[in-house]
Amino acid sequence: MPDKDLVSWNSFISGLLRSGFTSRCLSEFCRMRFVLHMQPNYVTFLSIISACSDEGALSEGKCIHGFAIKLGILDEVKVVNALISMYGKSGNLHEASRLFQLMPVPNLVSWNSMIAIYTQNGLAEESLEIFTRMRKAEVEFDQATMLAVIQACEDLGFRNLGESIHCLILKFSLIANTTIATALLDLYGKLGTLHAASKVFGEIIYLDRVAWTAMLAGYAVHGYGKDAIKLFEVMVKKGVDPDHVTFTHLLSACSHSGLVNEGKHYFKIMSEVYGVEQKLDHYSCMVDLLGRSGLLSDAYDLIKSMPMEPNSGVWAALLGACRIYGNIELGKEVAETLFSLDPSNATNYIMLSNIYSAAGRWSEASKIRALMKERSLSRTSGCSFVEHGNKIHRFVVGDRSHPMAELIYIKLEELIRKIRKAGFVSKTEFVLHDVDEEVKENMINEHSEKLAMAFGLLVTDAAMPLIITKNLRICGDCHSMAKLVSLIERRVIIIRDPKRFHHFSNGLCSCGDYW
Repeated sequence: MPDKDLVSWNSFISGLLRSGFTSRCLSEFCRMRFVLHMQPNYVTFLSIISACSDEGALSEGKCIHGFAIKLGILDEVKVVNALISMYGKSGNLHEASRLFQLMPVPNLVSWNSMIAIYTQNGLAEESLEIFTRMRKAEVEFDQATMLAVIQACEDLGFRNLGESIHCLILKFSLIANTTIATALLDLYGKLGTLHAASKVFGEIIYLDRVAWTAMLAGYAVHGYGKDAIKLFEVMVKKGVDPDHVTFTHLLSACSHSGLVNEGKHYFKIMSEVYGVEQKLDHYSCMVDLLGRSGLLSDAYDLIKSMPMEPNSGVWAALLGACRIYGNIELGKEVAETLFSLDPSNATNYIMLSNIYSAAGRWSEASKIRALMKERSLSRTSGCSFVEHGNKIHRFVVGDRSHPMAELIYIKLEELIRKIRKAGFVSKTEFVLHDVDEEVKENMINEHSEKLAMAFGLLVTDAAMPLIITKNLRICGDCHSMAKLVSLIERRVIIIRDPKRFHHFSNGLCSCGDYW
């Protein structure tokens, strides 16, 4: 084109952005403005700010911001919204908030941007505060609002809050929106209320692949492998094609339930029947499945036969199995591979140290801890959480900081007396310290899960499940105690660790002691 006007330039720059050429957007904008001396308008700025946002080019974005102020373009709400999004993506929440506060009348996109920004930056409480302000301003919310708010509820782990959001969704007839309903059932599944997730799933009118997969994922993380398989078979019979995410959750469900033959079957047919290529996540699930079942050699052989280079997730699955079955030599080999692949991940060092400690090889365990110290790595402290009274109550081992500490310890001693009378013996082998047996028993009796359990039994409704969240894998002694407490106290106890949910009822766990 011999004569390019502003509309042509805007179309060109916008086209570059849509095609993914974000760097060239910026260079063409500079040529347009500083070589050809053409004055941009708000449409130009929208594309350029988006390009800066996509590229993470905050310095350039700040220059564009200053240029927009100079030209008086900030009167355009769309431009301000684009800047808010750019600053939010870069983590500059102060500037994003400042721009939002200066807006005379924020529109729906402005509110949604702020809610999403706070959620994405791990500030779920601030996100929900913005949502509350939005409701008070009588601004109608949409799908984008709800999805960000549901994510914030998940991050906070508040079940009561999730139920309140569910009521809003019903009130405004948004449950018919498959995307929102799917996010809601996913939320319930992750918060431990699988029955509520299942109920939402049953109410979805148009079930797409994402909805089916979300429900399957819920069954997987709760350890209901056979239910996950049944759901998968119904899904394919209804003509819904599974994808790689569906198979990741299906294989995970088999892993959490010890369904080795079923897992092998689905791993085989996913490519042969459904044309879904096996990826790293699928191999990781299979290694986990074989390893958890004690088939460590098979798991190792599978890794060696992989058509792609195994990543740290695949090797970590095998290391976890080595810890469960006390395979020191293989554990050492796998851990050294992980130290090379992911040298800054403290979990791998702790896992090997625990393998040595469990075998009484204290000097080798000490060397690994020294290596961690040398590399400035620290272990994450175990914490357990219980929701009560619109608050999350946090416990650590030996914790006496809670206002109800005295009552909690009285209840805990009562529970320990009852379960010992029923034949319970503390599994002190889970205390991986070179100390006397009596000290081990005292240490294990004050684990965070046990304190959370005692607190929960004191304050929660006996007719409702007691739900506890643990940031690390539940220890074997706490697992055994939870089974007996569920029987003696006649309570349903649900404990979530980073891998799965354990449902304790009538002296049994949904994992079948397989986790």
